[in-house]
Amino acid sequence: MLDGYKTSQPIVYQILKNAIKDDKCSHAYLVETGGFYDSFNFIMSFVKSLLCPFNKLTKQDCNNCHQCEVIESGNFPEIEIIEPDGLWIKKEQLQNLQKEFNTKALIGNKRVYIIKKADRLNKSAANSILKFLEEPDNNIVAILMTDNIYSVLSTIRSRCQILRLKATKIVDESKSPIEKLKQIISLNNNSINSEEIDLKINKVIEFVNYYEKNHLNTILYTEKLWNEYITSKEETEIAYEIIINYYKDILNYKLNKPLEIFEVNNDIKDIDKNNTQEEICDKINKLVELKELIKYNINLNLLMDKLITNLEGAI
Repeated sequence: MLDGYKTSQPIVYQILKNAIKDDKCSHAYLVETGGFYDSFNFIMSFVKSLLCPFNKLTKQDCNNCHQCEVIESGNFPEIEIIEPDGLWIKKEQLQNLQKEFNTKALIGNKRVYIIKKADRLNKSAANSILKFLEEPDNNIVAILMTDNIYSVLSTIRSRCQILRLKATKIVDESKSPIEKLKQIISLNNNSINSEEIDLKINKVIEFVNYYEKNHLNTILYTEKLWNEYITSKEETEIAYEIIINYYKDILNYKLNKPLEIFEVNNDIKDIDKNNTQEEICDKINKLVELKELIKYNINLNLLMDKLITNLEGAI
């Protein structure tokens, strides 16, 4: 239940606790999950407390009500969870949701829908949910989850109460950027020795810096800049993780927030100066989409050309 997170998420916990007790919950929340490892379970704990007929925040106080167990089993009829179908959340998924929620609640008087990875709403799906948010029903609560709120359309952001979960510290602040990256990226290939990993990380960052200065011309030099160093499917996936984290820290710099991994340098300052906030968010989104394609055995050379042209489309 929600009370289990009062230590790990003190600010958001207090906001939601007060909203439940005062019966002043928003009709829509946009939750930035950040680096919190237990974000979905946190959301479900809020939902359980919200739907609890006794407005209890701990299971011990809830008279051993059977409702929590039904919710945990995924069979509670007043909760709908929507997540991407492939790469995107599609319009049809939102239309089905709206049809379902037009019917009367079977249990209690509140219904909740959760949209995981809300930044993956395609354009038509985003327009559908926007209409739903513009005409809120007092008995329906929307919870949209995303790693980065700036990846979600501003029109959707403006209609939601924004909550930011406190990130879980998984890196040692005393370490260098390369050491921090090695802590958080998936390094499953034991055949790569430490020096090779350091070299590959540096080359990936050099590639991004080169692209930001040369744009489409980078395609002419991918063999030298990328293919000589990133040679396998696994290494490509790791490389994309590095780039995503690099752009996230550039976004942090633009928003005057502390950088999580990298240190401020002239390259980061130049990329910040030459990109708007929306362009950086768009680049992060495109990288996440392309990273999903790696598992489908796409030709890695073609993927790099696609990466450059897609990033260029974000300008």
